[in-house]
Formats: sequence, structure tokens, C-alpha cells
Amino acid sequence: MDLEQRIAALEGIEAIKNLKHRYWRACDGKDPKSFRACFIRSGANIDYGRLGAFDDIEPMAAIFEKIALHQVGGKHAILDMHHGLHPDITITGAGTATGRWTLRFRQLNLLENTETVSTGEYDDEYVLEDGEWRMSKCHFTETWSLTRPLSPDAVVSEGQFAGVAQ
Repeated sequence: MDLEQRIAALEGIEAIKNLKHRYWRACDGKDPKSFRACFIRSGANIDYGRLGAFDDIEPMAAIFEKIALHQVGGKHAILDMHHGLHPDITITGAGTATGRWTLRFRQLNLLENTETVSTGEYDDEYVLEDGEWRMSKCHFTETWSLTRPLSPDAVVSEGQFAGVAQ
């Protein structure tokens, strides 16, 4: 591989890292439009375990929007925190790549008054679409999870979310 190819591969890997970080920011920011934009237009292979498996992003985007934007008493019912670690990205061809990531996840479910902490692994595939890297496959496998009740004296405050007009 010559220097130009090596630089192009490094630029692709960095662009894919940025894509995945935009995806997690969209999840935490309750931003359905940005969430959707991280995937190819049609035919994405999605498997999020308990949330379901789909052959296109649209059904998953609808579930995301329903959960992320659900409010009770003017406050969001579900608050998420996604931290992605250990990217392992390989450019596999002209405009194609694979990636693996570890996720540290935390969720406050104010409907059930619980906190969930979990971790797992993403197995992704990426393609260039209209000059931008997008996910064509996104599979998540949970490694472990802990759900516990929130303390009766827990105080939950919420700020402004990127994808939500306030």
C-alpha cells in the first residue's frame, strides 16, 4: 500500500469513528433526524437484541423516536448515556469497512424508576453513500446488564437535548 492509500485509509477510519460518535450523540441527544442520518438510505441490517432485528433502519428509527421523545409531565421518561470504546475498524475495499466497538451504557427509566448499567459489543459494517460513511449493518450483543431501583431520595434533573426543541 502506497502513502496515498495509507492516508486515505486513515482518513476513512477517522470518518467512521466520527460517524459512530454522531450516532451515540444522536441517541443521547434524543435526535431522531441525526440518528436516522447515520444509516444507509435503505436496506440497513439492524439487530439490537431486545429492541429487535430489522432489514431497514426505518422500523428501528420509529422505535428510537417513540422511546427517546416519550415525556411524562413535561420531562423525558428515558435518559440514556452511551460511551463507545475500543474502535477496531478495517477498510475492506473501495468504500466499504467493518468495525467493532465496546459500549458502556447507562439508562434512567423514570417510568419504572430504575437505573440500568450494561455493556456489550457492536459489530458494524459501513459503506460510502453520497460521499459520506454510513452504517449498513449495526448489530449489538449485550455482554451483561444490571438493573436496580432508583433510591426514593434520588433527584433527577434534565438539561436541554440536542434534537429536542425546548
